[in-house]
Amino acid sequence: MFNSIHYISQGDTPQEQLYHIESVLAGGQRWIQFRFKDTLNSIRWQTAEQAKILCDTYQAKLIINDHVDLALALDADGVHLGLQDTSIATARVLLPNKIIGGTANTLSEIRQRIAEGCDYIGLGPLRYTSTKKNLSPLLGFKGYETLLTTLTIEEKKTPIIAIGGITLEDLPFLEQLGLSGVAISSLLHQAQHPQHILQQLNTYFL
Repeated sequence: MFNSIHYISQGDTPQEQLYHIESVLAGGQRWIQFRFKDTLNSIRWQTAEQAKILCDTYQAKLIINDHVDLALALDADGVHLGLQDTSIATARVLLPNKIIGGTANTLSEIRQRIAEGCDYIGLGPLRYTSTKKNLSPLLGFKGYETLLTTLTIEEKKTPIIAIGGITLEDLPFLEQLGLSGVAISSLLHQAQHPQHILQQLNTYFL
């Protein structure tokens, strides 16, 4: 069910979104989080419908960012929710047997997400990224280390992935910290050969 490499879609237009999604799918990526914030709801839905067709074609999982209603309508594989979005409990009722991920930035938020029954947690940001507006406080490697070493063995059973401006050079450190994977965006779609980046990512997170 869980893939250690998450691609978060990016693009200011439907054309950009779908171009990037198809390019990373063609490169071998099999987990797409569809994130299209600053647009009309009708355009977001139409673009998501096309993204679903692409993911089905490549047999990839499609996770919808924020919009539970859209995930339900598309029969997507799941949803990823911020702390200010629909509650995990509500999403679980609407999307039984689907993947539900949640965002966290602090120890209390990690524990909140675990208590809520998230299937995985996106913890970050590692560093500044232009992909997301209104960033939470940056964690850095020290922040990740502090948070992860505080968790109990039981709490660590919930997969935690790093997010936020991640580069290939970060992978050895993130793996050593005990993270389950990474969420990336520009690293993949700006690459001339996304498949080469994915091969390197999978060397660390299998």
